[in-house]
Amino acid sequence: AILLSKVIYRLVEGFMWGVALLTLVGLLWASAHPDVLKMIPSFLKGLFIPELPMPRAWDPADATKLLTAITFAGLGGFWTLFYSYWIRDKGIGMAHTMGRITGPITGKPEVIPASGSVPAEDGGLAHIARWRRFLFWDVSIGIGGNILTTLMTCLLAYALLFPKGLLPDHYELAVVQSRFFEVSWGWVGRILFLVVAAAFLSDTWLATVDAVSRIHIDCLYGFFPRSRAIPVRSWYLFFLLLLTVVTSITVLLDEPGPLILLSAVIGFIGTVLFSVALIFLNHVYLPRHLPASARPGRVNLFFLCVSCLSYAILAVVYFLTIAKIL
Repeated sequence: AILLSKVIYRLVEGFMWGVALLTLVGLLWASAHPDVLKMIPSFLKGLFIPELPMPRAWDPADATKLLTAITFAGLGGFWTLFYSYWIRDKGIGMAHTMGRITGPITGKPEVIPASGSVPAEDGGLAHIARWRRFLFWDVSIGIGGNILTTLMTCLLAYALLFPKGLLPDHYELAVVQSRFFEVSWGWVGRILFLVVAAAFLSDTWLATVDAVSRIHIDCLYGFFPRSRAIPVRSWYLFFLLLLTVVTSITVLLDEPGPLILLSAVIGFIGTVLFSVALIFLNHVYLPRHLPASARPGRVNLFFLCVSCLSYAILAVVYFLTIAKIL
């Protein structure tokens, strides 16, 4: 599909929207079942008022699972960096002057600069409020949708799996969770959930392999200037095929659970490093080259520092827990 697409990002975005909407509709339908609705009051109470003492003592072995939940619930990890690439190919703001990565069969090559640039004049600043408004709503849709689907998944697990003592694990993760749709549509719903789960995994893989290929190109162009002799699209296809081969091998090495946990830990570390780099880029380096109205404000710096510090503290606590120091 990537090879046949005219603009690769459009394919990724369209596929992600389709899977997200299908999942959202399915979860809403399943959550409207009477067996689920009657559990909402106790679910909300447990969500905002923790039950003390805890049903069981804290197990350090759960640290990685907790870290995974925090990483994915916060749209963290390297996905924070991926978003920048997609915004660029959407043509938002000054990115509308940059070329996009196109498919090798039906797409026409576009000129993609090896590095960013600062406009010679400030005429584009007249649109900065509109750009920021778009970014606010674009980010809010992603975060809001993620929170909503996460809460509905937790509600369904609490209402349908918890009373029966079912705990999804290992290869049974999607099989057990398929009961979410089964309560409304029977065996058809069970199959539909498995299809949606497969589409969700494909969607995640497609978005990841696309963004990671772009990151590798930036690293090549930044650290090895001679690599710029080869066009961006050629490097993109090379890394796309390489990562496809790597995925085909790693998926056979272990069960999905351990691989998800490992990717979450790596992504969490990436979030800490990326946040520090983003503070330096936005509040130290770029302000020297941007007009005052285009510079990030102190409020942005404050919240970015809070996020960075929070992730850093969690990372330290996690590693101390794993090392059995805490």
